[in-house]
Amino acid sequence: MKRTTMIAALVSVALLFGGCSRLAKEGIGVASGAKGVYAEIQAPSRPLGMYHNIQPGQIEDSFGGRTPPGLLSALPGKITEQLHNEGLPTGTSGKTLVITGKVIYYEAAGITGEVFGPFEEAVAEIQLVDKDTGRVVSVANCVGRSTTSLNRGVDKKAEGLAKGIVKWISKHYPEAGRVRPQD
Repeated sequence: MKRTTMIAALVSVALLFGGCSRLAKEGIGVASGAKGVYAEIQAPSRPLGMYHNIQPGQIEDSFGGRTPPGLLSALPGKITEQLHNEGLPTGTSGKTLVITGKVIYYEAAGITGEVFGPFEEAVAEIQLVDKDTGRVVSVANCVGRSTTSLNRGVDKKAEGLAKGIVKWISKHYPEAGRVRPQD
């Protein structure tokens, strides 16, 4: 409730001052968090509904040691959280799909970014791997991005990256196999 009130107040102030876009953007950023997108490189040959367990695996730094360890350690938890949010299965048994990959680019906001609005992103090449066979099922480049001051930092980039990864998986996972929480 407090978050909603804060967002409403920020949007009202932005409108009061003639639609200050940066202030409005910051207010919306509080509600939406970091953004996640993906660009599919290799689509799965069939829907992913045959997997009854999706789990994060090893995601490594391939950006010359410039990826903060905090991003790599936060990512598995953020992926699991996003999988739950989408109703995707995260059980411990059954046919398992493992999310692996490598971070290929990482950018923190700098002075220039502050002038034009903060911009941070992490890009990873992600593979979906069948745990039983070791076969790569699908590949995509996923991006975690923050464009507001309130969504800066390693944790937010991990959140955005997880959102991109799960959006991609969700595209190929049938609605019938999802587990939705009871209201």
